[in-house]
Amino acid sequence: MKLYSTNNPDLRVDFQSAVFNSMPLDKGLYMPTFIPVLDEEFLQHLDRYTLPEIAYKVASALLQDDIPADDLKAIIDEAINFAAPVQPLDDNTYVLELFHGPSLAFKDFGARFMSRIMGYFLKEDEALLDVLVATSGDTGGAVALGFLGVPNTRVTILYPKGKVSDIQELQLCSNGQNIRAIEIDGTFDDCQLLVKQAFADEELNRKMRLTSANSINISRLIPQTFYYFNAVAQLYRAGKRKIVFSVPSGNFGNIAAGLLAYQMGLPVSQFIAATNVNDTVPRFLESGVYETRPSVQTYSNAMDVGAPSNWVRIMDLFKGDRDKVKELVSSFRYTDEETVKGITDIYSAFNYIACPHTAIAWLAIQDYRKQYPDVAGTSAFVFLSTAHACKFPDIFNAEMAAKIDIPEQVEVLKSKTKQATAMEVDFSAFKTFLLTADEA
Repeated sequence: MKLYSTNNPDLRVDFQSAVFNSMPLDKGLYMPTFIPVLDEEFLQHLDRYTLPEIAYKVASALLQDDIPADDLKAIIDEAINFAAPVQPLDDNTYVLELFHGPSLAFKDFGARFMSRIMGYFLKEDEALLDVLVATSGDTGGAVALGFLGVPNTRVTILYPKGKVSDIQELQLCSNGQNIRAIEIDGTFDDCQLLVKQAFADEELNRKMRLTSANSINISRLIPQTFYYFNAVAQLYRAGKRKIVFSVPSGNFGNIAAGLLAYQMGLPVSQFIAATNVNDTVPRFLESGVYETRPSVQTYSNAMDVGAPSNWVRIMDLFKGDRDKVKELVSSFRYTDEETVKGITDIYSAFNYIACPHTAIAWLAIQDYRKQYPDVAGTSAFVFLSTAHACKFPDIFNAEMAAKIDIPEQVEVLKSKTKQATAMEVDFSAFKTFLLTADEA
């Protein structure tokens, strides 16, 4: 697999280099030089395959000969060892549950695959790999569990103070070993900027071996394509062939993976990008003006992103043509008040408890159906549930809260102690922390 920078198509690297370097020095993002289209026989008969079989088929097509077949199968079997079921709510509405992994969020797909890929390529005598990650909620916990105990790695997680739920914070702050957390007195965008500044700093890159676990890393994006193909397989078994996906969108890595899958032949008719009031992309699709803004805190905190990194990948997939993007991607935005109403409406209609991000994706389906009634009557709509409801206990009324099943790992978390370093939004302080951590 060869990759280029979105800022310089002539810059070419191999997959291993892209995994470890995460981000080109020109501050673009890595994209594959060639996107394979999967064979028609496989695509038309997805319902014959299991999730691990689908994952191997997709990954091997992208990676080509970078990892031998048996090794790649072993990585997938270890990393993707949990289900991603499609649950029917009515005849044409389905929820794709992506929270059955260790950290109870869809980020487990990317974080576990990436950590195993890095572990596979790492050699025992190589320099320590420092993994930097900014999180607005779920990424940090998934990365922490994905890399916990992985030899020759050290993970530093930056998260915005007071802007993640208590359970999310414990997931990224209570691990110890090779996992460290920094509580930034700012927003997710501030955390993300500090990580990007670190990758652009010459001294840090001379003295440390830096990589990222955010969705800017191509090895995070690849495994997220797996569950789109697997969802279609499950819908084929239910007799559904015309499919619309509604995707909660913050940093736009999730929907970027879906669009990459589409380029590989994923049989889907439409994507819906559902956002909260951090609506940079909906505004761009409406006006043609791409204007980032400081992120605003909401109940759907994993989507509190004012400058979504992966949007550049989506535009690159469509050669910068906004009109072509709009043909395939619709977008809607929702306030906290609308989100809470969505949670209540889903529960009233289906006795289903959805997290805030999931509720936003469901709300977007309702608006899309109103806007395109002809499509609504002939399509199966799938909204992605990206996190377990137990992560957001303060959102639900007493009746709903009492019905949420609390997984065992959450009960264990509650007995742990938070361990985090407090820091202002100050790159010099962050740089000093990274350079002197071993001296502490």
